[in-house]
Amino acid sequence: MRILVQKFGGTSLSTPEARSRVIQHIRRELEQQLHLVVVVSAMGRKGDPYATDTLLELASSNNALLPVRERDLLLCCGELISAAVLCGQLCREGIAATALTGAQAGFITDDNHGNARILSVKPDRILQELEASRVVIVTGFQGQSKSGELTTLGRGGSDTSATALGAALHAEMVDIYTDVNGILTADPRIVEDARPLKYVSYSEICNMAQQGAKVIHPRAVEIAMQSQVPLRVRSTFSDNEGTLVTRPESFKDAAEADIVDRYVTGVTYMSHITHISVDCASLQDTPLRIFRRMAEHAISVDFISVTPEGVRYTVFDDDAQKAEQALKDLGLNPHISKGCAKVSIIGGGINGVPGIMSRIIEALSEHGIPILQSADSNTTIWLLVRNEDMGNALRSLHSKFELHR
Repeated sequence: MRILVQKFGGTSLSTPEARSRVIQHIRRELEQQLHLVVVVSAMGRKGDPYATDTLLELASSNNALLPVRERDLLLCCGELISAAVLCGQLCREGIAATALTGAQAGFITDDNHGNARILSVKPDRILQELEASRVVIVTGFQGQSKSGELTTLGRGGSDTSATALGAALHAEMVDIYTDVNGILTADPRIVEDARPLKYVSYSEICNMAQQGAKVIHPRAVEIAMQSQVPLRVRSTFSDNEGTLVTRPESFKDAAEADIVDRYVTGVTYMSHITHISVDCASLQDTPLRIFRRMAEHAISVDFISVTPEGVRYTVFDDDAQKAEQALKDLGLNPHISKGCAKVSIIGGGINGVPGIMSRIIEALSEHGIPILQSADSNTTIWLLVRNEDMGNALRSLHSKFELHR
């Protein structure tokens, strides 16, 4: 049985016109004799009636305090509505379809309400429906714990649902449909000449997603990479094939993929970051005390640099005040710099290539952009800059590495 998993996000389902495009994509793949599993998100975005963020606002109205279990019950409604509406439209079009909840589709999760992890997927019911030549619509973002409780998978949960189903069903492909035409070299809202990539490796897109690119969730990519299921990131509003995500050796045309000569794949960013610096040269065990205190206050830290002279790291702006007070409670005097941004240069060809860092510094120096801190790995170089410099930094780096070509 040839199985294809399609995942449609909220903007792909938010209007009758958008849902008509969804049905066109479904019909096209059925004509290729594929058996389809369609994973859906809640309709629309914040402000739309059934969007996840709208349901969250409803739950918190009038200062209501909704327990996490009941919060998951509420949030599951968005995907249920999407699945039922799409199923009805498919049936009207003469396409046999059935809708399943995450639990009915076989998702077993842990008990961590709001951010559950998938323990296993048992797709027996899905396979029965596919054998009966029905399109199976599955509510993304949700599952059921071993104790029978409904759970949600956290941000990007529908992407994770889709790739987990792709792995469990040994699907030929998982198509992630969004409102952009594949994976781009940069955010087109900031870098006007950002261009779509035809091929990207699992590790490249995983790094891009972790460093701020919002086209697909890192957990979803990790599942696809572990199971070796190819992904395509496509636009609902185009018939373009989008970006293929797979192993580099699977690229059909290495010359076109440019995987050897393409040192840098893309540039991404994360904004609203606070830089914290603590001088602790004369104090024993201070780094341990600092990071233990951050953990005790559930503060996520990044961009960490520990030297004999002191500790430097970043937190999100929302946690800055809490982090500052926690350090002062330890008797420390931190230097706090709010309004920073993390710019990431990502590429499978960065490691061991002379001159990459000099080109980065040259690009930023040409625009008078100071680097507040830097770090690197085999596939990524991170730069900390001021928020107001972030756009120019992205554009200058994109141009310096000729990503527009």
